[in-house]
Amino acid sequence: MSEKTRLSPQQWLRTIGTMLAGLIRDGWKLLISLPVRGWNFAESWLLDSKKARYGIAVSRIVFGITGLGLLLTNFRTRLYSFGSGSVWNDEVANIKSDFPKIWIFSWFHNAITNDAAYTALYVLLMLLAVLVILGWRTKIVLPIYFVLWVSFIEANDMIGDQGDNMYRIALFFFLFADVSGRWSLDARRRRKNGTPRILPREISNLFHNLVLVILTAQVSFVYVSGALYKAGGTPWSGGYAIYNPLSTERFGTWPFLSELITTWAPLVAFLTVGSMIMQMCFPLMLLTRPTRIIALIAIMSFHIGIGVTMGLPWFSLTMIAIDFIFIRDRTWKGLLDRIHGGYREARSEVEGPDTARESDTSGSAAKPVPADKAAAKKAPKGDRDPEKTDAPAEEERELVPTPSLASRPRTRASGSTRLPKTGTAPAS
Repeated sequence: MSEKTRLSPQQWLRTIGTMLAGLIRDGWKLLISLPVRGWNFAESWLLDSKKARYGIAVSRIVFGITGLGLLLTNFRTRLYSFGSGSVWNDEVANIKSDFPKIWIFSWFHNAITNDAAYTALYVLLMLLAVLVILGWRTKIVLPIYFVLWVSFIEANDMIGDQGDNMYRIALFFFLFADVSGRWSLDARRRRKNGTPRILPREISNLFHNLVLVILTAQVSFVYVSGALYKAGGTPWSGGYAIYNPLSTERFGTWPFLSELITTWAPLVAFLTVGSMIMQMCFPLMLLTRPTRIIALIAIMSFHIGIGVTMGLPWFSLTMIAIDFIFIRDRTWKGLLDRIHGGYREARSEVEGPDTARESDTSGSAAKPVPADKAAAKKAPKGDRDPEKTDAPAEEERELVPTPSLASRPRTRASGSTRLPKTGTAPAS
């Protein structure tokens, strides 16, 4: 290095000081901007649109299936397990749960000794579970179902388990979310007739998205606290915890499967330690898409294993139903596109491309469009009633999957994609 370019010690110190001052200044600006950026992100995420509409709709359906399945499988023994035949456990005289002491949750408790009234309430609860699955008048049906379900399950505290607690908690928060916005009779009715707006769109979005946040926190608390509790026990830290319940008659409901799992010691240790690690890391794995996929596959496999091998299907279905909210709408719509494309391709192979296209488009082409509907279609986006979809304009077509290239009819001669003469894609 020449004498002209060599820096003196004072110049070196001045350069280093300038660099440090710039780093501190930029770091301070970033630190100051983080709360503002975080606030803007949270405000946009909570208010702009409803998230996980397909996932929470699937949760509603699985919750209804869970409730209906529990009621159907216990229908023949309902009076013995829950009704007048269970009076011997002293639940009628000395109530263990606090819910039957509240008048609104005391329906089943008051009807325990009356077999006809208890059966009528039991059948009514099954009908409400069917309506929850179908998503019919959910804003009215779901609160009634919640009240009767809590009244039913808490009337006999001895038979319940932790799955009942999660079911009750999630069902309560479902009251404040749009659980029927997709895949429901309510969604079909809204698309045809529209619904009057009760709350502003931003408030409705806020309630819906806050429910997702609360359920995420609740599930994370359950998994992490369960993992910490397991880590403090010798069977779990020793790697043989799952061997004990599978070896009992009560939880070893499938002796063949139980023996198949517990025969190989390394598999027992892997499942025992792996379940603890997976539960502990589950909240953090939700932050990125690749790790979220791994976490969901692992946790659902974990619950399926519990439901099948230990005979706890309703607990497992409850947890799996809540986990569906972590699957993005984009994934559900992509799955719908693939199913729709495969159906159209199979139909075109059977009926011929011309027949399949004509049957899809004949209904819409033959019917005249009323003047008021035609005027509504020509109206600008800003004049649309947001309550009909309760989502931005581009979300109005979410239930109509976009046909992919694989879903378009193909000619038999060349196998190439054949489009209509007008240049537009065939109607889906």
